[in-house]
Amino acid sequence: MHASAEDGATATAPPHHDDPHHPPHGARPGAVSPDEPNVATRRPTPDGAAATTGATPRTAGPPATAAPAPGSVAEHRPHGAGAAASDVRCDVLVIGGGIIGLVTAWRAAQRGLRTVLADPAPGGGAAQVAAGMLAAVTETHFGEETLLGLNLASARRYPDFAAELTEASGQPTGYRACGTLAVALDSDDRAQLRDLHALQQRCGLDARWLTGRECRRLEPLLAPGVRGGVWVEGDHQIDPRLLAAALLTACRRAGVAFRHSWARRLTLAGAGGTREAAEHAEGRRATGAVLADGARVAAGQVVLAGGSLSGRLAGLPADVVPPVRPVKGQLLRLRVPAPLAAAGPFLSRTVRAVVRGGQIYLVPRVNGELIVGATTEELGWDTTVTAGGLYELLRDAHEVLPGVTELELVETLAGLRPGSPDNAPLLGPSRLPGLVLATGHHRNGVLLTPVTGDVLADVLTTGELPPHARPFTPLRFPPAPTPATTPTRATASAAHTPPPYDASPSYDTPPPYDRSPVVPAGPAPAPAPDRPAPATRPTTDAPQEP
Repeated sequence: MHASAEDGATATAPPHHDDPHHPPHGARPGAVSPDEPNVATRRPTPDGAAATTGATPRTAGPPATAAPAPGSVAEHRPHGAGAAASDVRCDVLVIGGGIIGLVTAWRAAQRGLRTVLADPAPGGGAAQVAAGMLAAVTETHFGEETLLGLNLASARRYPDFAAELTEASGQPTGYRACGTLAVALDSDDRAQLRDLHALQQRCGLDARWLTGRECRRLEPLLAPGVRGGVWVEGDHQIDPRLLAAALLTACRRAGVAFRHSWARRLTLAGAGGTREAAEHAEGRRATGAVLADGARVAAGQVVLAGGSLSGRLAGLPADVVPPVRPVKGQLLRLRVPAPLAAAGPFLSRTVRAVVRGGQIYLVPRVNGELIVGATTEELGWDTTVTAGGLYELLRDAHEVLPGVTELELVETLAGLRPGSPDNAPLLGPSRLPGLVLATGHHRNGVLLTPVTGDVLADVLTTGELPPHARPFTPLRFPPAPTPATTPTRATASAAHTPPPYDASPSYDTPPPYDRSPVVPAGPAPAPAPDRPAPATRPTTDAPQEP
C-alpha cells in the first residue's frame, strides 16, 4: 500500500551553524564518504540541485541500527569535541530541527522571543524524504473531516508564506501552483476514486471528475488504460529540501541560536524524585533540557518537535509522553534524460493514482526530477530501503506512466513519518506546564508547516490555542499507561546501541534526513497491532533507529 510521505524531496545547502567559523564537530550517521566505492555521492551545486557522481545511484537509507542511548557519544559538540559547554538561557527552547521545529523557531523569534533550537543536524527530518505535495483536497480521507479543515487553512496560507519565506531568506522554496490530477486504472480503482470524489463534493471541495480521455488531454503520457480521474486545481507542491534550507536561513537571520547537539533529558522543577513523581506531571514544570554536549539550556517554555522520536525524550513524565509512532515510507527520485526533456514536459503537474486499490504519486520538479512514492509500513524504527518496496513503486508507476522506466534512477530513500492515533498533529500545551508539543503530523507535515508556525507562535505568546487548532490539542488523548519496567533483552540491548559514527565528517553534503534531535529513552514503541506488516519486514526482533 502506498501513501504520501510527510514531512517526509532537491538537495539543499548544508546545515547552517550559528558561528560559521566554528562548524560543529563529530560525525553524521548515514553520511556517505566520497571515497566509498560504487556509491553515488551528492554535493550541493550553486542552484541547490544535487550533483551525483559514481556508477551506482545513492541509497539514502542508513544501515539498520538501534537508537543511541542517553549519555552515549552519539552527539555533536558546538565548538569542538573537547570544548566545555556553557549554560544557555532563553525564552523558548525548540527540540527538533525538522521543518516543524524550524518554522516554530522562526515564528517565535519574529514575536520577539529569545529562541534556541537544539538538533545535531538542523534541516533534516522526515521532510528530507517527503515529496512536498500540498494536497489538502486529494489527501482527503473518510473520517478525517476535522483534519481537512486544518489542511485547507494551511494550504490557503502557502502562497503568502512561501513569498514571505523567500524574502526573509533570499532563497527559493520550490513552491509551484500546478494543480493535481488523480487517476484510476481499472473499474475497481475507478469506483474507489468515485467514492473519494463524492466525499470531496460533500465537503464542498473544488474537485472535478474527468473521463480517461480528458485526463490524457491534460497529461498525454498517461497510460491508455486510465479510466477516469479527478482534477483538483488548488492542490499544489513545494520542494521540502529547499523549504528546509530557506527556513534554516530565515531562522538564523531572525536571531535563532542553534545548538548542534542531541537533547539528552528534559529538565523539570517541582515534586520530588520518586517514581510516582516521574510518572505524573502534576506539580511539575518543564524548565529546559540537558544536551548531549553537556550544556544545560534553561527556558521559559520548551517545544517538543522531535518527529517520530518525540515520545522517547528522557525526563518526560509518563502521563505526558505523546502517542507518536514511526511510520516508514520509501520513495524514488528519478531524472528525465535531456533528450526526453527537450521534447517537452514529462509531466506538467502532480499525478496521483489508484492502482489495484493502492495509492501512488508522481511529483515532477522544474529541475527535471520526478519523485515517486511512497510506501506505508509499520515496522518500528526500520529505515531499510528494500527491493520489494522499490519494485512495488516502479511497477505501479509504470502502469500509470509507462515512460517512467526510461528515466534515470537518482536516489532511493526511506524515512519515518511521525504518526498519531488519529493521523492528526498534536499542537499546543501539554499536561506538563511549560511543555508545548508540535509533533504527530504524519503524512501532512509539509502541508501543515505554515499553520503550525502560526499556531505555535500564538501558543508561546498567549498560552492559548487559536480556535481553529483546538481540536488538535494533545489533551484529546488520555495519558499514556505506565511503561513496562523490564524490557526484553533484545529490546533493551538494541535501544542502548549507538549507531556508527565517522570521525571525519564532511560538511559539504546535504543534512541527513534521518537524524533526530532526541536521545531516545527506553524501548521503541511496537508497531500498531491492527496493521499487518509487509513481507519485507526484517527478521530481527530488535527495534531499529535511523
